[in-house]
Amino acid sequence: MYITKKKNIMRKNCNSFSPVRLVLVVERAAADYVKAHLPESLRQQLLSYEREKRESVPSYPSILEQRILAVDRDMVDKLSANHDEAGTTCLVALLSDRELTVANVGDSRGVLCDKDGNAVALSHDHKPYQLKERKRIKRAGGFISFNGSWRVQGILAMSRSLGDYPLKNLNVVIPDPDVLTFDLDKLQPEFMILASDGLWDAFSNEEAVRFVRERLDEPHYGAKSIVLQSFYRGCPDNITVMVVKFKSGPVGSKAEE
Repeated sequence: MYITKKKNIMRKNCNSFSPVRLVLVVERAAADYVKAHLPESLRQQLLSYEREKRESVPSYPSILEQRILAVDRDMVDKLSANHDEAGTTCLVALLSDRELTVANVGDSRGVLCDKDGNAVALSHDHKPYQLKERKRIKRAGGFISFNGSWRVQGILAMSRSLGDYPLKNLNVVIPDPDVLTFDLDKLQPEFMILASDGLWDAFSNEEAVRFVRERLDEPHYGAKSIVLQSFYRGCPDNITVMVVKFKSGPVGSKAEE
């Protein structure tokens, strides 16, 4: 399980530069591949976007979607050649000026705490039991069954992922990300939590926000404490948590270094 944080992708704006920040959370066996390839691919595309920004150039959501799908195609080609059935989730948060753009594939999850302490979902889990996902799987000729949790073809406990080429070949698991954009001036966020599903097996969005909000003065902004608490609550899964604290500035909210 890995977390990659990319900083200072420079954005030119009104003869000045401001950083575009990228946070990536990936989980499961194929996380190494995404960690090695997606951040650099996004960095190159984002730099090109800032240099050549025009009406015809793709937006941040389009860039995130295109790069995630491209990395999945490369993964499937390379892993299938080696008969490697590994896969991974992918959760990406892109902070730029007054906007936060979040792309998600799988069941890692992002949650933001707004100025009033409310929990704002930044992503939606891709689970086989969800009506939309279940219908899509059925149309592709697949099925879901319960084996400790609902699973695609009785195997995978999420309905979208990167990699997992045997299920991709059946078209029952897809790599398509959901991409959402948020107005930071409106939300005035205090912090956001990006975490693997191990945390969310033990905490609801609201519980996690309350827990972390009371511990923002800790060295890791409460991330270490909530991981330990998830473990104490009996979570058997991998637990990875990143807490990004925001600070207010003259041009909106910025991620704290």
